[in-house]
Amino acid sequence: QVQLVESGGGLVQPGGSLRLSCTASGFTLDYYAIGWFRQAPGKEREGVACISSNDGTTYYPDSMRGRFTVSRDNAKNTVWLQMNGLKPEDTAVYYCAATQYISTVQRMCVPNYPTYDFWGQGTQVTVSS
Repeated sequence: QVQLVESGGGLVQPGGSLRLSCTASGFTLDYYAIGWFRQAPGKEREGVACISSNDGTTYYPDSMRGRFTVSRDNAKNTVWLQMNGLKPEDTAVYYCAATQYISTVQRMCVPNYPTYDFWGQGTQVTVSS
């Protein structure tokens, strides 16, 4: 079965950290750029971090820069999102998505980018004391 699976979400106190994983099943991530997105209740889905397939170039929207780090290990078929200094406003369902075709990492870091081939089911992150 071809799918992306996110894991690592949960409940964390403000200021805490989480590391989310995005693992591919049924295909290899080697040739796929990966985007991380999130959607909070009542809000539109937004880009969090993106990473290219070949040289690991990363992009973070201005609002995400500094606390989030995306990385990948193609040998493990996994991409991670390290989140530090979490705030209640980071509470959302976090998704990863994979695409083989990008122009730039910046341009792919929007949820409506037209060439995403696979989306995961999402993992809930709740930041609360």
